[in-house]
Amino acid sequence: MTAAVMASDGSYDPVISKLITSLKESEGLSDEQDLGFLQNLLQSKELNALVNVHSKVAKINKDDRIAPLLSSSMQVLLETLELLAPRCHISPLCREIFHLLQTPHLQSLLFAHDAIAQKDFYPHLPEIPVEVDEDEETIKIVQLVKSNEPLCAGAQSAEPIVGATIKTDEETGKIIIARIMHGGAADRSGLIHVGDEVIEVNNINVEGKTPGDVLQILQNSEGTITFKLVPSDGKLDQRESKVRVKAYFDYEPENDPYIPCKEAGLGFVRGDILHIVSQDNKDDSYWWQARKEGEKTTRAGLIPSRALQERRILHERTAKEPNGEAKTENDDFDRELIATYEEVAKLYPRPGVFRPIVLIGAPGIGRNELKRRLVARDPEKYKSPVPYTTRSMRPGEVAGREYLFVTREKMEADIAAGKFIEYGEYKGHLYGTSGESVKSIVNAGCVCVLSPHYQALKTLRTAQLKPYIVHIRPPATFESLKQTRTKARAKSTFDETNSRGFTDDEFQEMIKSDERINFLYGHFCDDEILNGDLTEAFEKLVELAAKSESEPLWAPTSWVQ
Repeated sequence: MTAAVMASDGSYDPVISKLITSLKESEGLSDEQDLGFLQNLLQSKELNALVNVHSKVAKINKDDRIAPLLSSSMQVLLETLELLAPRCHISPLCREIFHLLQTPHLQSLLFAHDAIAQKDFYPHLPEIPVEVDEDEETIKIVQLVKSNEPLCAGAQSAEPIVGATIKTDEETGKIIIARIMHGGAADRSGLIHVGDEVIEVNNINVEGKTPGDVLQILQNSEGTITFKLVPSDGKLDQRESKVRVKAYFDYEPENDPYIPCKEAGLGFVRGDILHIVSQDNKDDSYWWQARKEGEKTTRAGLIPSRALQERRILHERTAKEPNGEAKTENDDFDRELIATYEEVAKLYPRPGVFRPIVLIGAPGIGRNELKRRLVARDPEKYKSPVPYTTRSMRPGEVAGREYLFVTREKMEADIAAGKFIEYGEYKGHLYGTSGESVKSIVNAGCVCVLSPHYQALKTLRTAQLKPYIVHIRPPATFESLKQTRTKARAKSTFDETNSRGFTDDEFQEMIKSDERINFLYGHFCDDEILNGDLTEAFEKLVELAAKSESEPLWAPTSWVQ
C-alpha cells in the first residue's frame, strides 16, 4: 500500500500523506476493517482531486497571481448578449457567438466562477457574541460626510438621515435606525445597521429627543456628521436582491400622504422595470426599496409594496359614492386580477422558435388589416390560424382556407374541453380559434399572428406560448380619429357590407372601447401602436415583429424558468 496520495502535478499531498502515516502508527485502532477503510478512502483519486481543488481555491487569498479579474462574469455575459442580439441578423459570427453564450454548460461554468470569486462557498457563521460588563455597553462611533441625501421634516415617525431613516422605538422610547437606503451614504459605509440605537449626533445627546429633533441637528451640521451608536443585537442582511418587476400602475411619491418620506420616494409609470433591492423589512412590510432598471449608481427609493398597493386598490373599488352607494365599475373589472407588480426576467430569443404576435384593440381600429398586411409581406414566415365555424360553406369558399367547417355539436364539445383560445356566437353560428392551431404554427418554425378579442389574453398569455402582445390604439382625440379615417376613406367594420364610412357614434364607441381595454389589459401589453396613418402603423408593426424575434425582452419570470 502506498504511503501517500499522488497529486495532479506529480507531487504528494503532504496532509493526506501525514494522515496515512498516523493511521499506520496508531495502535489504538483495534478494528482492522475500519483502518483499511480509512486508508482506502485517503488514497482514493476522488478525495485527492477534491483536496487539490480546495487547495487551489484557498490559495486565492494568498496568491495575487490567480486572483479573479472580476466576480460578475455572468452579468457581463448577459450584457454581451444584449449587445449582440440586434446584430445577429447581420453577422453570422455574431449569431454564432450569441448562440454559444446561451449554452447551459458555459453559463453554468460562469455561475461557478462567480460563486468562487465572490467566496459564496464560505459557510455563513453566526455573529461572534460581544462580552460586555454589566454597567457598560458596546459603543461604535461612525463618521460620515454630509451629502445631498433627502431630509424630511416631522410628518412621520421615520426621518431620512444620510441615506438612513430613524424612528422612536415604541417600547423603549429610544431613537433607532429604522431603514438603510441602498446606495446611500450609510449603506456605502457598511457601519450603520438597522436596529442600531442612536446615542449622540455630533456630540449632542439625543436621549428624550424626537426624530424631528435629531433631524434638526443634522440640518444644522456642516461637513462631517459623527454618530455614536449602540450596535443592534443582530445585523440584517443588506445585500441587494436580484428581483425585477414590471410596474402595472403609476406612482407619484409627492402625492402619497402615507409615504414615510416623500423625498425618499421613487416615482414611476406603468410599464417601468424596477429593481427591487430590498423587500424584507420585517418592521415595515408596506414599503420596498427600488431603483429603475439600469440606474445602478443611484440611491434606492421607497415604493409601495405589493401588499400596500393591493389594499389601496381594494379600498378604491369599495369606496362609497356621496349618496352612500358602493362604487362599482359595472363591467368585468372586479373579476380581473389586481394589477400591481409582476416579477420579470429577460427572455432571450431561441433559434427557430418565434413568439406569437398578438394584436389587441377596439373593434374597427384596424388590427385585422395590420395582421393581413404582415402575413402578406412574408406568407412563408408569418401565418394566421384558420378559424372554426358552425355555419355552412358559402359559394367560392374552400374548406380549410377561409374557415374550418364543423358541426355545432363538435365545436360545443371542444369548447367545453378548453380547446379554443377564443370563441363567440354571431347570428346563430359559432366562431373560434383553437389553441392547437396556434401551437402547430409555432412548432412549424413560423410566426403566428393573431388579432383576438382582448379577453382571449387570459388563455393566450401562458409560459407555453410566450406571446408578444401589441395594443393597437386610436389617435388621441375624436377629431384626429375621424380625420384620419375620413382621409383614408376607411369603410366601417360595423357594417357587414363594408359599403359606408364610420359614423360619429362608432368613432365614440371605438375610443370608449380602447380606454376600457387599456384600463383592464393594457399592463399586459409589451408595446403599443398608434394607428393614425395605416402605413406608418404597419412600419411600426414590422419593426416590433423584428424586435420580438431578435432582442432579449422582459417577460414574466415563469416564462424564463
